[in-house]
Amino acid sequence: MKVFGFGAQDADKELTPVVFDRKDPRPGEVAFKVTYCGVCHSDLHQVRNDWSNTKYPCIPGHEVVGEVTEVGDGVTRFKKGDLIGVGCMVNSCLDCEKCDDGVENYCQGPIGFTGTYNGPVKRKDQNTYGGYSSHMVVREEFGITVPHNYDPKYVGPVMCAGITVYSPMKHWDVNENTTLGVAGVGGLGHMAIKLGKALGAKVVALTRSEGKKDKLLKMGADKVVISENDDDMKAAAQSIDVLINTIPVPHDINPYVNLMKPDGTIVIVGNLINFENVVPAPLIMNRVSIAGSLIGGIKETQEVLDICAEHDISPDIKMVKMQDINDVMETLAKGNDNDFRHVIDMQSLHDEIDNLHDKATQIDSPDRGDVVNRKAG
Repeated sequence: MKVFGFGAQDADKELTPVVFDRKDPRPGEVAFKVTYCGVCHSDLHQVRNDWSNTKYPCIPGHEVVGEVTEVGDGVTRFKKGDLIGVGCMVNSCLDCEKCDDGVENYCQGPIGFTGTYNGPVKRKDQNTYGGYSSHMVVREEFGITVPHNYDPKYVGPVMCAGITVYSPMKHWDVNENTTLGVAGVGGLGHMAIKLGKALGAKVVALTRSEGKKDKLLKMGADKVVISENDDDMKAAAQSIDVLINTIPVPHDINPYVNLMKPDGTIVIVGNLINFENVVPAPLIMNRVSIAGSLIGGIKETQEVLDICAEHDISPDIKMVKMQDINDVMETLAKGNDNDFRHVIDMQSLHDEIDNLHDKATQIDSPDRGDVVNRKAG
């Protein structure tokens, strides 16, 4: 199928119109017309190759929602006309210990999981293209069912920001007896506050901005600590059980260590680059752990979306047009102080397709991998 989208050809290039061919759905796969796609801060990192792993051309987008247009042989979970969601993965080996445990994001197969864009995590000669495109195809095991009572424009950010903060909450058993800290209250952090409250935790939001305090309290935080206020930080010392650190850039982690109770855990979900000069003594003296967490499995992703529908939790979003994506990227690069997630109304791309035939750059077809070890259908 011929597909139009927006992609970057190199780290110093803007996203521009592209056209390419996707393979039609094979047995076990689902094709859909993209209707919404969220914009993640990692899209910016990948477009600019901040993590030194980007495969070009790069067509971002792993917060994808659409309407099913065709299903391959053997598909049982979706039919034509259904809504479908696709998060950060489109494939994995489905035959290793981690895949069997429902955490395909830690797939131990020979090439790891395959990202919705940027290809498999352990293979350099294969690329995939994401949701900044008119149409997609995914194997049904990696499709997410959209609850009938949940507005589809909110689904995309839940499958990325939502699962990224929910998965560590589940792993570290956040519950009504937990004091949960949230460092960085942008796109990920504001979802952590809302989901933490849904799980019954006492939520402490940490922000540099005094001006955000009332907003964060209204959002559901039980307490707000201004991280640049020494008195606030001293008063909050050894008060937090689990801290979800969503800050997406290198920063000084040592002040956050001092906030942790003995046996507390700081979970890094935002900064994939580095931390400098981590002081070990406070970790040792209070048996504090610094851990990491990467998105979540398909089962958990469905679970967090169902929780959002049940508890009427929605991300704060701003709708944008596909044609404005470079402005959105610049906003993210400067720091999105508004705490919302951008969501592309993909109708803006569909309406423009007739004008893109002569403007779009033809690029190579993506490779989403074989439909291996299929158990459904």
